[in-house]
Amino acid sequence: MPIRDDFPDYLLAPDPRGSALSRAMSGIDQNGQAKNINVVEERPLTIFLNSQEIVTAMTIGDYPKYLALGFLYNQGMLSGADDVSSVQYDDELKTVVVRTKSQTDYEEKLKKKTRTSGCAVGTVFGDMMDGLQGVTLPAAEVRTSWLYALADKINRTPSLYLEAGAIHGTVLCQQDRPLVYMEDVGRHNAVDKVAGWLLAEQATAADKILYTTGRLTSEMVMKTALMGIPVLVSRSGFTAWAVEIAQDVGLTLVGRMRGQRFVCLAGHERLIRDADVSISTDSASLDSGR
Repeated sequence: MPIRDDFPDYLLAPDPRGSALSRAMSGIDQNGQAKNINVVEERPLTIFLNSQEIVTAMTIGDYPKYLALGFLYNQGMLSGADDVSSVQYDDELKTVVVRTKSQTDYEEKLKKKTRTSGCAVGTVFGDMMDGLQGVTLPAAEVRTSWLYALADKINRTPSLYLEAGAIHGTVLCQQDRPLVYMEDVGRHNAVDKVAGWLLAEQATAADKILYTTGRLTSEMVMKTALMGIPVLVSRSGFTAWAVEIAQDVGLTLVGRMRGQRFVCLAGHERLIRDADVSISTDSASLDSGR
């Protein structure tokens, strides 16, 4: 994900032309005509924490180290960047081994692994909610002008979704600037990559907004809160449990973001309505199919 000259705001932006992320396949269209399209790749990545195999995730294969770090951090298996001694990726075996300075033992935790509603077999461990106890999200403001600007910029960004579809995007933002845009077949993977980037770069989360193309589920809300990000925004809808968790932890939750329309179901006190809604931008054109 190099910095793109046409979108200089990004620190990391999608590279839809990446040869390893999709491939051309032949089919027949509705008129019986031959058609070639690009199809997203999907491959397994096994994550180890020291000598313990933790999970095998299905992913498009980019940024495996960020994915591993973010997954382990969001599951409460890493206390922070200071505890990580090394991260090693084996491309042939499709494995990432994260080694820590402190000793770990997660056999009991692995027994409590449950399936979530996320695409591509998302998993969340049974005591992940315990990690939210004592979480205090920072005070922050969210200007509606930022939200509208972000939706417009993100929808115009060349992406693997526009090239091939069948993928989710998650974007780390600061005010009206999108910074890190990650894509994957599962929205939870895209979020974990963002978390891994935050951890590896030791970047501040308190002044960030997380924008996602996927549904606002309990897992998405929990991971956002665990990262310390106070605002989560989506062009898609909510689940009731996600809203309840957001209300409990003080997360601002904005969904159904289409053009200059949205619904805030938690943390509305952070919203500052400073935008001129008479100036309309059509940000809904790319909403379908995510």
